[in-house]
Amino acid sequence: MGSLSKLIEEAVEPRVWKEHVMKDLMKFWDKPEAVALHGGLFNTYRTNTGNDLPKDQEQWPEEFKQALKDPITVGLVQPEYNFVRAHSRLTYAFGIAFHMTGNPHYLEVCRKGALALAEAMDGNYGMHVTQETESGKWDADYKLRTSQDLAYGLTGLGMYYFLTHDNSILHKIIQLKDYIFKVYMDDGKGYLTWYPRHTKDPDVQIVAQLDQLYAYMLMLTPCLPEPYQSIWKKDMKKIVDILITQFYSEHYKFFWGVENTSTSMELGSDHTDFGHSVKTFWVILKVGELLGDPFYIDFARPKIDNIIHSAYIEETGSWARRLDKNGNLDIDKEWWILAELDQACEILSIHDPYYYKYLNNTHRYWFDKMVDKENGEIWHMLDGRTDKPVIQYPKAHNWKTSLHSFEHALFGYMTASRIKDTEFDLYYALPEWEKPSHRSFSPYMFFGNVVNYCREMHLSFMPDGNHIYRVTFNGLH
Repeated sequence: MGSLSKLIEEAVEPRVWKEHVMKDLMKFWDKPEAVALHGGLFNTYRTNTGNDLPKDQEQWPEEFKQALKDPITVGLVQPEYNFVRAHSRLTYAFGIAFHMTGNPHYLEVCRKGALALAEAMDGNYGMHVTQETESGKWDADYKLRTSQDLAYGLTGLGMYYFLTHDNSILHKIIQLKDYIFKVYMDDGKGYLTWYPRHTKDPDVQIVAQLDQLYAYMLMLTPCLPEPYQSIWKKDMKKIVDILITQFYSEHYKFFWGVENTSTSMELGSDHTDFGHSVKTFWVILKVGELLGDPFYIDFARPKIDNIIHSAYIEETGSWARRLDKNGNLDIDKEWWILAELDQACEILSIHDPYYYKYLNNTHRYWFDKMVDKENGEIWHMLDGRTDKPVIQYPKAHNWKTSLHSFEHALFGYMTASRIKDTEFDLYYALPEWEKPSHRSFSPYMFFGNVVNYCREMHLSFMPDGNHIYRVTFNGLH
C-alpha cells in the first residue's frame, strides 16, 4: 500500500476537515429554521434538503414517506414528538464547530441549546426525553426513560461546559449524572439497566453502559473540579469493568449488543456490529489513558486492530457494517459505523502512522460517497453494491442528527495534524474569573502539548465576561 512517506503525503490535510465542517455540514444545519426553538427544543426532523418537515404528510418528501413503509425504518419517524437527544446532539455539534473554528455564532447556538436542555430537566426525575410538537407537553412517565436517552441529554450540556466552564450548567450536569447512577445502576445485577432498575426490565443493553462514557464522561471528566473528577473516574472504571465482564466475547473478540438470552448472543443480532464493538474498544482505550491503567489500553488496542482488519474491504477502500448471522460481511454503509471505524483507526495512527494505509482510502470514500454534496450532511445508509443512498433512511431523524458527523470531523482534523506533524488550533470560551494556564485546556478526549494560548474577542452573549481563547497544540496523544 505504499511507503510511509507516501501515505503521509496522501493523507487529508487538516484544513480539509475544517472546510468539511463549514462547507458540507453547516450547509445543512446552519439555518435559522434549524436552530429555532419549537416549544423548548430544536426540531428533530429535517428533509434531505435541510428544510423543515411539512406538517401535512401529503407534502412529505419521498424519504419520509418511504421510511414509514419499511418496518426497519418506521420507528425513526415520529413527528408528533421532538426528541431531547436530537436537540442535545445538535447543541453538541455547534459546540464542536466552535471548538474547531472559533466562530462565535456557533457558540451562541450551542449556548442556546444548552439553556434549553437545562429547562428540560425534570426535578427529581432526571430529564425529559420527548416533547409533544403540538402541545409542548413534556413526557411525564419517568419509568419509560432509558439510561441511554438520559446520557445523550448530557451530551449538549457537556460540550457547552467543556468549552465555557459555566458553573450554572455544571450543577445541572452533576445532578443528572448522579440521577442516572442512582436510579439505573443495579449493583445486584452488576450493570446499568435500560429502564429504572425497579421496573421489570429484561434488556441488558451495551449502550446503557457504553454511552455514559461516550456521550459525556470521557469529554468532561478531565475538566471537572474536585471532588467530582475523582468520583467520575471511579465510575468510569466501574463501567469499563461491566463492559468487559458482561458483554465481551473472547471467541469473536468483540462485544455483544444485548446480553440476556442465548439468541441475543448471535452474529447479526441487535447492536452486535463493527460500530458498537470498535467504539467500545476505543472508549476503553481512552479511559485507560485517562486513568493511567495499562490493562485497559493493552486489552483494547490489539482488538481494535483486529476489527479494523476484519471490517476493511480492500476492493472498495471502505468499511463493512458487521458480520451477518451467517458470518458474511454486510457491506452496506451506515454513517456512524464508518465514522467510528475511522476514529478508532485514527487513534491507533497516532502511534503507528501505517494505519493510514486504511484511512487514506476510507477518508476518500467518506468525502466522495457519504457526503451529500448538493445539500450537505452525511447520508444515513448507502447500498454497498451501488454506493447509492438508501431512500427510506432520511438524513435527519430521531436517531440521526449531527453528532457523529461533527465528531468524525474533529477527530480527522486533530489526527491529520499529527500525521502531518503540524500544530493545530482549537477554541474555548473561558470566563473572566478563571485565570487559565496550560493545564486549563485539553483537545477534546485527547491529550496534547499546549504550545501557546491567546485571549481574543469578548463574548457579549456570555454571562461571565467570557473571552474566546485560541489554543495551539502539538504532540496529540
